Order: sequence, then C-alpha cells, then structure tokens
Amino acid sequence: MDALDLARWQFGVTTVYHFLFVPLTIGLGIFVAGLQTAWHRTGKEHYLKLTKFFGKLFLINFAMGVVTGIVQEFQFGMNWSEYSTFVGDVFGAPLAMEALLAFFMESTFLGLWIFGWDRLPKKAHLACIWAAAIGSNLSAYFILAANAWMKHPVGYEVVDGRARMTDLWAVLTNSTAVAQVPHVIGAAFIVAGGFVLAVSGYWLLRTRAPMWRSAARAALVMTALAGAVVAGTGDMSARLMYEQQPMKLASAEGLERDTAGAPFSLVPGIEIPKVLSFLSAHDPNATVQGTEDLQRRFEQQFGPGDYRPDQQVVFWSFRVMMGFGMATVGLSVLGLWLTRRRREFPRWLSRAMLLAVPLPLISVIAGWLLSEIGRQPWTVAGELLTASSVSPGVSLAEVATSLTIFTLLYGALAVAEVVLLTRHVRKGVEEQAPTPAAAERREPSLMY
Repeated sequence: MDALDLARWQFGVTTVYHFLFVPLTIGLGIFVAGLQTAWHRTGKEHYLKLTKFFGKLFLINFAMGVVTGIVQEFQFGMNWSEYSTFVGDVFGAPLAMEALLAFFMESTFLGLWIFGWDRLPKKAHLACIWAAAIGSNLSAYFILAANAWMKHPVGYEVVDGRARMTDLWAVLTNSTAVAQVPHVIGAAFIVAGGFVLAVSGYWLLRTRAPMWRSAARAALVMTALAGAVVAGTGDMSARLMYEQQPMKLASAEGLERDTAGAPFSLVPGIEIPKVLSFLSAHDPNATVQGTEDLQRRFEQQFGPGDYRPDQQVVFWSFRVMMGFGMATVGLSVLGLWLTRRRREFPRWLSRAMLLAVPLPLISVIAGWLLSEIGRQPWTVAGELLTASSVSPGVSLAEVATSLTIFTLLYGALAVAEVVLLTRHVRKGVEEQAPTPAAAERREPSLMY
C-alpha cells in the first residue's frame, strides 16, 4: 500500500462521514419550513411544537455537517495538490458561489431564525427558515455541478497542463448535473422523510397524540413523492451514463462484452433479457458496451493502463442503492395506503418505521460509492488520472497519520451526533408526555 491508496481511503472515509449529515440537512430544512408554514396558515399549536422539535434536530445535524465539511477543502491541498492545480480554474467559480452565496445565505438566515423567535414578525421569521432551507439546496447544486464536471467535463480548455474555464454557464448546466442534482436532492428528501418517520414511529409507540400522526403522514407523502423524483432522474442518469460513462454502466451490470439487447442482472446468474438496453437507450435492441471491449479501446486512446473500476464494488453498490432506497419508498407507500381512510397507525407499522433511519442512509452511501468509484481510475474523466492527482511530496507516514486522526475524530463526531439526536428525540416536544400505559412498556431504541 502506498500514499495514493491511503489518500484515497482518507478522502473516502471523510466524505462518507460528511455525507451522512448532508442529505438530512437538505431535506429536514424544507420539512421544518413546511411545518412552520402550516402553523402560520392554520394557527394550530401542534405545528408550532413540531417546528421547534424538528428544528432543534435540524440544527444539531447542520452543525455536525459544517464541522465535518471543513476538512474536505483541506484535503485538496494536503493530498491532492496536482488535482487542485488542474481543476482549480474551473472549480473556483462554482465553489466560490457555493461558499459566498449559498452557504452565506443559509447560515445567515438560519441565525436569524434561531434568535428571531418572538423578535421578528411572524412572516419575516417564516421567510428566514425558507431562505435557509433554499440556501442549503443551492449549496448542494453548486457542489454537485462541480462534481458532475469531473464525470463529464464541459466548458473548458487545457492550457499549459491546467483546465481553464471558457463557459461558466456550460459548467452549471452540464447535462450530468441537470440529472444528478434532482436525483441527489430527491434522495436527501427520502433520508429526511425516513428520519421523521422513525421519530414519529417511536412516539406513536408511546402516545396517541395527533401531532405525531400528522408528522408521520407528512413524512410519508414527502418520501413517496421524492421516490418518484429519484426514479425519474435515475432513468435520466442511466441514459447519460450510457453515453458519457460507458465503463461505469458496464461495471454496474457486470457486462464484459459489447452486447446487443443487453440483459439486466438482478444478481449474478439471474438476468432479464434486453432490459439493460431498454433502460440505457430506450431501445431493447441497442448495443451496450462491455468492460473488456472498452478497456481495449481506452488503451488505444489513452495508452497502456487499467481503465476499469473495481467491478464488484460498483456492481453491488448499485444494487444496495436500489434495494434499500426502494424499501424505504415502499414503506412510505404502504403507510399511505394503510392510513388512507383512517389516521391510526398500526403498532407493527410504527415499529417498521424505525427502520426508515438506516435504510435510506445506506442507500445514499452506496449511491455515492457507485458514483465516485465508478469514475475510477479518473478524477476528471478522460483528462486526469487519480494516480496523477496525488500530492508528490506527501509520504506514506504523513497520510497514515492524518487518516488515523481524521477517522478517530469523525468517529467521535458521529457518536456525538447520535447521542445528541437520540437524547432530544427521547425528550420529546414541550409539554409532551407518554400515556401511562405506554410509559410502563419498554421504550423502543433509536440507537442503531
């Protein structure tokens, strides 16, 4: 193992930790804004209580997301200086817009919302949480646009070994970004919806308070609608992968040779004829390129080397993403169907809702692994190899030291996040107490 391997591990570990907080922040901000809007329009007290309750959970997660995100920028200079040199002129614009526009907007209005209770007019205070929630989604847009450029670089030229931006609008409206942004944000809403479902299910097991049924119903609707968005944009992403990242598509399906009417593999040994061709090109007889044939073409185009990603990781990441994501959305659709006529939630459904925390989180992490490992061995597709991106002056010992420190630090932060969220969830909303019968039963655990 060399410095490159450890640098990749470090970036992967820290980014996965960070990505545990990001989707919950994106989706939960909009959910809290929706609750406060419902209180503003109806005047019902339980909406205010839910707003403050989930607002505190949102703030805890937001703070952890900020802390874990700071390290991401440092790593570009620490371990990936050659990468930073190559992409700096392109990444400078979207990342500056994310920091100076989106994050500044998000943090400023979030501060006004925190300290503005009973100080700002109700409409102005409501506008603050909406501005903060919109800012978090704008932040995601700019970061995902930069990430999409790495998979499908556009609007640039290479001058003296560096990528120079020639068209900012082309970078921000990259076809890969257009599909990726709603797909990731939709997944974030599923994560947030699943979190609210789990919290609501926990309290529905302890009390029959109508507010928790209301929160659960809202989360069921949000998760189901987000699932439809993710499915639609997933179809867009498959077609773009067929055109722009054929090696990732072939690896995700374990396809080795160019195949007309390519089958879709559920698991190794179980195939559905022509489905992959139809999903990729909307033509059941279309030819899908295979990894071995693509490898030969890439060697002719880029020179000797192995241009295939880790096929097993990409193959199973895709299936875990699909399986766990569909399970979460399926749970929400089932919940909507079961409660379509009456608002009561069966106890078994409330218990099942506790699973809505880990399922979507596993799904989005698997999706991230599919997206980033599937691009390997490139950091910028067709332009810069990962092996050429690492800092030349960083030793194996230095990367091992920083990897150990960051892993331990992030592990401690993850534990702190779970403890803080769990403590607040168990505390419940103001003036909320369990029924005597429920208090005698053993409390279900939210510690996963």
